[in-house]
Amino acid sequence: MFAKALLARSAQCSLAQRQPVGEADVLVCSSPVARINCGTLLALLRERSSFALRLPRPPAPLVHARALQLQQGGLAALQRCLEAGAAQADVHALVALAHERHGSLLELPWQALVEAVVAWPPRRRRADPSS
Repeated sequence: MFAKALLARSAQCSLAQRQPVGEADVLVCSSPVARINCGTLLALLRERSSFALRLPRPPAPLVHARALQLQQGGLAALQRCLEAGAAQADVHALVALAHERHGSLLELPWQALVEAVVAWPPRRRRADPSS
């Protein structure tokens, strides 16, 4: 699931539900099929862009900035490649559109997607007001 992008509010998903766990919120997908599709897309994004982003091997977790780059950049790139307007910024709708147009997530234009993920600009840090 694209939890980091959803929690950063750079993406939205009609199937994501917030559930409180202690003092934090956790996102849960309400559809098992959608969860598998998003997981597959995220795994493919990580696999295909691992060399370009110099990511650690899959068992190793990603640092927060790289995970955001992968998720936010990947979703923005997918939206551009599918020529989906802002109305289709929903993660579930994007994945469904990718399946519809390409038949499989493996058939996406991965070179263009990886280039867009690598070029995705991280959010600038705010200036420290105390200095």
